[in-house]
Amino acid sequence: MITVVFLANGGKTVTAEENGNLLRISLRERGGIPFKCGGGICGTCRCQIVAGIENTDNIKPKERNHLSEDEIAQGYRMACQTFVLGDIAVSW
Repeated sequence: MITVVFLANGGKTVTAEENGNLLRISLRERGGIPFKCGGGICGTCRCQIVAGIENTDNIKPKERNHLSEDEIAQGYRMACQTFVLGDIAVSW
């Protein structure tokens, strides 16, 4: 099990299965990450991995449509496209 801390939701801390989708974890655990489409089209679920960016999978092409290289370097991801491999803290 991994730990996900939703910083923008009062530091809510949840546990989840490794390799879970970040948006799905947020939905299931009421983490609060905003979203509209859930499929990488709208960009609404843009969030910043504040700690544990190394515990996420590789950037997807759909994310590059919404995030600049500078934002990616700062730890921004799209929750619907991000799979969590270990402990992270996320804000939005």
